[in-house]
Amino acid sequence: MKLSIFGTGYVGLVTGACMAEVGHSVVCIDVDRSKIDKLKAGAIPIWEPGLEPIVTRNVAEGRLRFTIDVEEAVKHADVQFIAVGTPPDEDGSADLQYVLAVAVSGNRAAFLPTSSAGGDRIEADWLRSVASTALG
Repeated sequence: MKLSIFGTGYVGLVTGACMAEVGHSVVCIDVDRSKIDKLKAGAIPIWEPGLEPIVTRNVAEGRLRFTIDVEEAVKHADVQFIAVGTPPDEDGSADLQYVLAVAVSGNRAAFLPTSSAGGDRIEADWLRSVASTALG
């Protein structure tokens, strides 16, 4: 299956690498050009035991690649995973601006929550609202 992972932090990069490891074609996308450049050069920006050889192997075998190009990622994917940050908002709730920005750009999306407890309910309600509006 062709997958796109929006976000290359702990959730997104590990998910993308593991999905590639089991045979999927994965494009990981991030808005941080320097992070993508480092990943393309073989540098892993996070520490996760065993991640580096998995990324290296799957990049070499063509199952994993990195981009900042949203259009490329959307066109590639059968399914998109949203794994972007949800930092705390001023009131302590999850700031969903990055999730919402990605959600409106795609076709079929699966959300990998990085938010606090209950944040997934808010995101699910919003995604249902967007889907019902888009589908009429």
